[in-house]
Amino acid sequence: MNIELTNLTPTVCDESKLLAVAQFSLVRLGIHPDSELSISLVDEDEMSALHMRWMDEPGATDVLSFPMDEVKPHSASSGPGMIGDIVLCPSYAARQANEAGHSIQEELELLTVHGLLHLLGFDHREADEKKVMFDLQAECLSDWRGKR
Repeated sequence: MNIELTNLTPTVCDESKLLAVAQFSLVRLGIHPDSELSISLVDEDEMSALHMRWMDEPGATDVLSFPMDEVKPHSASSGPGMIGDIVLCPSYAARQANEAGHSIQEELELLTVHGLLHLLGFDHREADEKKVMFDLQAECLSDWRGKR
C-alpha cells in the first residue's frame, strides 16, 4: 500500500503505528496492495473548517473521511485504487481518549481504522450498520494489536 501521513499539528504520536494499523486493516480487508491512502492530522481550526465545508456542521470533530474511487473490501482483484483521505484531529481525539480511559495514541489508531472503514463504504447511522462497522473496527484493532 502507498500510505502517506502528514502531521500538521504539534501533537507527538507514533506515526509508524498509524501507518501500520492502516496497512494491516487494508490487507485484512482485501484491498489491492498498490492502492493509495492519505492520512492527515490537523488542528481544530482546520478540522472545523473541513467539517463545515463538507458536512455543513459547525465545530471540530475527531475524524473525517473523503473517499475517492469507491474501493470496497475484498476488491483486490479489481486492481489498485485511490482509497481516499482520512483527516484526524489529535486535540479532539485527546479529549475522547481521556473520557475512554486510554491513550491518545490508542484513540488515533482507533480513529484511523474508523476513518478507513468509512472510506470503504461502512457507516453507523442505523443500528445494524453500526454493529457491523464497530465489530469490524474492534476486530481489526484487536488482531493488529495481537500481531505486534
